Amino acid sequence: MSGTLFTDVMIFDGSGAARFPGEVLVRGERIEAVARGDERLPREGAAVVEGKGRTLMPGMVEAHGHLTWPTNVERTINTMKPLPIEQHVLVTAQNARITLDHGFTSVYSAGSLGERIEPALRDMIDGGFLPGPRLRASALEKGAEGVLGVPAGHDPTHQRDIPHLREYVAQKKADGCDTIKFLMSSDDAFQPGGSQTLMYSEEEAQAIGEAAREAGIWLACHAQGAEAVKRALRAGFRAIYHCTYADEEALDLFEAKKGQTFTAPAVGLLWARAYEAQDFGIGPKEAAELGALRGIELGQQAIPEMRKRGIRVLPGGDYGFPYNPHGRNARDLEHFVNLFGFSPTEALVAATKQGGELVGWDVGQVRAGYLADLLLVEGDPTSDVRLLQDKDNLAAIMKGGQFYKPLMEATA
Repeated sequence: MSGTLFTDVMIFDGSGAARFPGEVLVRGERIEAVARGDERLPREGAAVVEGKGRTLMPGMVEAHGHLTWPTNVERTINTMKPLPIEQHVLVTAQNARITLDHGFTSVYSAGSLGERIEPALRDMIDGGFLPGPRLRASALEKGAEGVLGVPAGHDPTHQRDIPHLREYVAQKKADGCDTIKFLMSSDDAFQPGGSQTLMYSEEEAQAIGEAAREAGIWLACHAQGAEAVKRALRAGFRAIYHCTYADEEALDLFEAKKGQTFTAPAVGLLWARAYEAQDFGIGPKEAAELGALRGIELGQQAIPEMRKRGIRVLPGGDYGFPYNPHGRNARDLEHFVNLFGFSPTEALVAATKQGGELVGWDVGQVRAGYLADLLLVEGDPTSDVRLLQDKDNLAAIMKGGQFYKPLMEATA
């Protein structure tokens, strides 16, 4: 049986352990074996990739993906409004390819700007017809109809009463979505003080959670205010984004549910909005009004406490805005180190092993039996996560046992 053997590599396996020298054998779409030190794996029928001391690590997971948000590192589209559908679908496919180019082999969607774009994209990628990461697909972000603070582009197509909410959840499952994103709170960027505006009552949140469990679909949400976070936790949401104003009660509840719930604070967007958006009309005054500075400050208080409690805090930075384009996703790891006190290794574990736990696939670890989503990296990212921001440092990218970006030195 043919396969691929990586030899002379330093392996970061995603577990948090130190890198170690070794070999990795891939057959089919999965990792067959991992060897340490001087142990040698079978070479018969395998293409040998001489790593020459490079780091072999799991592909990264974008935990807060918005592939339909239009801007990427190859082109700036200075709008967040939905594009003509023909253009929007093509731009989304481009964003998927760029995300894979930069070492993110899986994405958990935090909402789309179209109802059916992501399920269709996922199926095209899974079928091998388009390059891109594995995708947990979503539909539009949903906010409650008639509530102040739901922005244009987040058009609520369901009615707010509980029977219609339940029907909506079932319909998204039928449409092929893997997850549904709800706006449990508004946002300071949508309206002054919007983070404290609640979108759904406790009863509505519970009905959404019950309907999702019945349908077998995951739930994600935008939740800034403390009560929004708590309602989402009590309702069984899987991914709770931002958690900007989480109080002690919210943290206690999160800790109690840490085995089944994740958060991604999306600090990448806040940082870009605070310090890099001047060319787009957002200076210090506007950044403060949009809540970016306060959001960073509160994150520096809450995120280290979450990490101490064992809550899984994942990279994922709301990429796709004109000043925060797709392709810069790996900057979140640097933010986790500089702003939240993660070590480089801890940031990498969050982006690999814990990201794999979020998406629910056998990804995020260099481990026998796991899917062979692998990066061969120039240098040691466990010492400097900034290496991952330059796609030229990704000497090879493998997804599902197939090279998306091969190493030119591979030999039969």
